[in-house]
Amino acid sequence: MARYNRGAAAKPTARGPVASEATPGGRTALGAPGYVRDAKSELFLLAVSNFVGHDTYHERGGDRDARFVDLARRVAVEEGDWFARFVRWLRSDANVRTASLAAALEGVRARLDAHIIKTAAEDPANDVTNRRIVDSVLRRADEPGEALAYWVSHFGRSVPKPVKRGIADAAVRMYTERGVLKYDGEKAAFRFGDVVDLTHPAARTPGQDALFRYALDRRHGRTDLGRVLESLPTVVANAALRARVAEAAEHDAVAAVWELFDPDALRAAGMTWEDALSLAGGKVSKRRLWEALVPTMGYMALLRNLRNMDDAGVSDDVAGRVAARLASAEEVAASRQFPFRFLSAYREVKSLRWAYPLEIALQHSLANVPELGGHTLVLVDRSPSMWEQKFSPRSSMPWADAAAVFGVAVALRAERADLVEFSAASSLVAFDPVESLLKIVERFGRGDGTDIPSAVRRHLRPEHTRVVVVTDEQTQEGWLPSNTHGYRSHYPDAMPPTKIDDLVPRHVPLYMWNFGGYRHGATPSGVPGTNRHTLGGLTDAAFRIIPLLEAGRSADWPF
Repeated sequence: MARYNRGAAAKPTARGPVASEATPGGRTALGAPGYVRDAKSELFLLAVSNFVGHDTYHERGGDRDARFVDLARRVAVEEGDWFARFVRWLRSDANVRTASLAAALEGVRARLDAHIIKTAAEDPANDVTNRRIVDSVLRRADEPGEALAYWVSHFGRSVPKPVKRGIADAAVRMYTERGVLKYDGEKAAFRFGDVVDLTHPAARTPGQDALFRYALDRRHGRTDLGRVLESLPTVVANAALRARVAEAAEHDAVAAVWELFDPDALRAAGMTWEDALSLAGGKVSKRRLWEALVPTMGYMALLRNLRNMDDAGVSDDVAGRVAARLASAEEVAASRQFPFRFLSAYREVKSLRWAYPLEIALQHSLANVPELGGHTLVLVDRSPSMWEQKFSPRSSMPWADAAAVFGVAVALRAERADLVEFSAASSLVAFDPVESLLKIVERFGRGDGTDIPSAVRRHLRPEHTRVVVVTDEQTQEGWLPSNTHGYRSHYPDAMPPTKIDDLVPRHVPLYMWNFGGYRHGATPSGVPGTNRHTLGGLTDAAFRIIPLLEAGRSADWPF
């Protein structure tokens, strides 16, 4: 990207989309002055970091979910157009599944309760119908069933027509042979057949009509493939392959499952890598099986199985093909992987042959982090609350490391940068602009407490053009007076508490990149003339907001 605003300060008149009150009306979780945001801003920051039903360091899961539901319902009724665009973006560009589905359904429930029921038939140009809101957040073939399960468990078995029709629209758009074979699990509360039975999707083609009938048959234990033999070739090929493997297993005929090593046969049968591994069992060569699976695997599956490929001993030739896909800018963009996924994969693998392609892939995923002119101060939060919270129940990646990835990327792209890690104490992180981002991240440590004001006071210099803080914002007040205990052992020259906003001159823009979604922020945002901005969401659209603000132009939401 071309550099911009080389050394010039952002104009204080520019405003970001996240807006708060001008003076603190509350306190952060650690007692610092806290700024309450408007409902849209609070919902946005909470949604991009929220995993429904799970505690965070400073907020119980039940309280967090209740706050999320209340915000979604309020905004859906009061700001319907914004809400419809937001939930669609949250599921697509931001790639947040559970929170987007919950927000959409809770919002639609509130809109129905408020009798907001205009249909597309009444207003064909209107994209803010309840039916379209539901459809817009369903992007994977198992999600129509997830939506039904959520609705029934939260609101009862009576499903309103707009919700049914939105789910049916999604089923028509997404139900394919491969989707049924991959996602129609017997343990699901609402299987594909249940969705067809309850929402009555109108098939677009005779083949899809056959697929809907097949999904109903599967649900009710009817498996007569003769009815769908010509219409569903992938289903038939899958059943035939499984039958041959089962017959071979009965006769201990290992040679009969060598067909599993043929990528074309696996692809024709719609076999996932999990299916193939399960069918092959322990009697066949894992190396040959993984080498056959590679051509059929999606990007995320490759990323998550690098260690398994090493354990199986796949050849350098196959590994080279995997590496090429990992490092492909087009594949990275299409996969919509969060940047921290590449750090997670890097830490899991045993072989160094993956290090360089993962570094390149990570750089591609961060391609739209802005190149900042002038001298940037980057502060990265390493406090306990950032370590405690993971990105999902199954993830091993804490917010702290994802924040480090983003902070390092900002520093590497800046014309000049000082990179700082902070908790209760703070220190510079040395780096060279030509170094590997993954290697720099490994230098970060772990700390106690959260003290953003002290880090700003200690490291901010007159030559700094801007300040970027990557944090959950739940800070204490800062350095304490010398006659108290606090963290005086860290700072012998301790001074009285000061708000962050008072430490950064008005002509220097301050960007809080929020990871937590808590109610109170550590600084104002979107207040005219303050040059204070809160941002959130690790997406290309979110990254592009900073250049607009740096050019003195107010920025809208990233959707």
